[in-house]
Amino acid sequence: MKALVIIPVMAVLFSPCSYAKCQKDSKTLFSCLTAKGKQIEVCDAGKTISYSFGRPHVKPEIVVTVLREQASTSQWDGAGRYLSYAVDVPNGETVYNVFFSTDRLSNEHSIEAGVNVLIKNNLAATVNCSGKNITNNLEGVNLKPSK
Repeated sequence: MKALVIIPVMAVLFSPCSYAKCQKDSKTLFSCLTAKGKQIEVCDAGKTISYSFGRPHVKPEIVVTVLREQASTSQWDGAGRYLSYAVDVPNGETVYNVFFSTDRLSNEHSIEAGVNVLIKNNLAATVNCSGKNITNNLEGVNLKPSK
């Protein structure tokens, strides 16, 4: 009898939906794991854009949700060898700049991706993705251009 109770509880506690960051009605614009096993994620729910950071499957350390009009993007303009995309999610005087960049002319150049944390327009921290399992849907995101 105890086994029947434990199995459903374990399924709820460890299911990917327990603390899903991007809900069913939103699109994952960006997601990756850092070298320290934390997840960076940006979600597009239509009217809002959300940024989250923390260990997967538990309550994130940081969650910022803003109206779509408050978020902005930088898009590769088609010139040069480096494709670069970013989304900025503001939170007061802090901006979370989630970025993805790669050298389109070289297979040897690694992808650079992660988040820059800017406080009062000064770089406070950069957290890089580990380079594995990166979801990048930042290209063509419909947001106002970043300044």
